[in-house]
Amino acid sequence: MSTTTRMILVLAAITTISGGILAAWDSFTQPKIEQHRLAEIKSAVADVLPEHDHYEEIQGDGTTFYVGKAASGNTVGIAFRAAGSGFQGEIAMMVGVTPDFERVTGVAILAQIETPGLGSKIERDPSNRQNPDWFTEQLQGVPTSPDLTALKNEQPDQPTEVQSITGATISSRAVIDILNRSIKQARVIYETQIQQVA
Repeated sequence: MSTTTRMILVLAAITTISGGILAAWDSFTQPKIEQHRLAEIKSAVADVLPEHDHYEEIQGDGTTFYVGKAASGNTVGIAFRAAGSGFQGEIAMMVGVTPDFERVTGVAILAQIETPGLGSKIERDPSNRQNPDWFTEQLQGVPTSPDLTALKNEQPDQPTEVQSITGATISSRAVIDILNRSIKQARVIYETQIQQVA
């Protein structure tokens, strides 16, 4: 057997064994990853919806709506996933709104890769020791119309204005742009495809 043939056989054996190990590892870790993802979504839904007894998952045009219900059966809020481009990459968030889509009830950042120490403050601001969640908390209760606006170096004086993070204006505005766009889209889907059927 030539040296070249032996090398090919050894490389083929290594590749096959490595592929088998990776496949086995993936089958072991995939359920855990999925379980963690579902727990993260459940926690985010609880964070952004008003107080509720339970929620129902309803699909519409590729969007999952988490409809919060009171013990009486009345809808108290609706949550959905929203995503869009930030400064460094995609920003994904869970958004909660009132049943009429007129007010934001909460926003939770699910994933972001913004600049550490600057844009990453959209999720949590460790420099603000009194309230590290101030950026998303200021969105609770804001009207959805007219469009939300992120202000730079100014204090908000209108109901739809929010304060940008110092040094992370692009990331702050990205969150607001994602909210403005996704709330409109979700409202159309919910009102045309789900509410009319329910």
